[in-house]
Amino acid sequence: MSDHDPSAARPATRWADTAAPRGDAYDQRWDQLAAAGHDPHGEATFVMRFAPGRVLDAGCGTGRVARELARRGVAVVGVDVDAVMLATARAKAPELQWIEHDLASLDLARDPTVNPPSSSFDVAVLAGNVMIFVTPGTEAAVLTRLASHVSPGGYVIAGFQLLHDRFDLATYDACAAAAGLELVERWATWSLDPFVAASADYAVSVHRRLAS
Repeated sequence: MSDHDPSAARPATRWADTAAPRGDAYDQRWDQLAAAGHDPHGEATFVMRFAPGRVLDAGCGTGRVARELARRGVAVVGVDVDAVMLATARAKAPELQWIEHDLASLDLARDPTVNPPSSSFDVAVLAGNVMIFVTPGTEAAVLTRLASHVSPGGYVIAGFQLLHDRFDLATYDACAAAAGLELVERWATWSLDPFVAASADYAVSVHRRLAS
């Protein structure tokens, strides 16, 4: 892949500190939802509203969102720091591009394994509570790096739980603004339920990259 060594010492993410299932075990929840008749692809449907040609699935995990976007004709690159989750993603969709890297230092323009080797995406999507599972203190760096991978006028879309001891929306918006992003939409769910700040426990935020 790149000259970055994914196994090199780095601060632990909050995700690494959890006992959450990994790999195929993680995907079982979504398989069960689908078997029960529920749509497990709300994030992909949400992203398709922006008619993207190329999407960066940031914190892609096992690749559930990326695989569905690819099935709908979108060119996708998936990035995650968890090697076990990426192993499942590669096994389920070996034809897609999967990159092991920390989002806080991501620079795909310099990665020779990315085809084409560019950082111009229409959308960067962070599903699955990515922003509250990154390494504490790197949230601003994550948004700055993702903004740099989105073309002017493109979008950074993130959905995450609103927890009092984690990353709040005011801080998220401030970090986004510092990265050259402006808020254009906010919803309570990926299904476009209205966002009501007083009662919200989850938010899906859409920020657009300003022209350079």
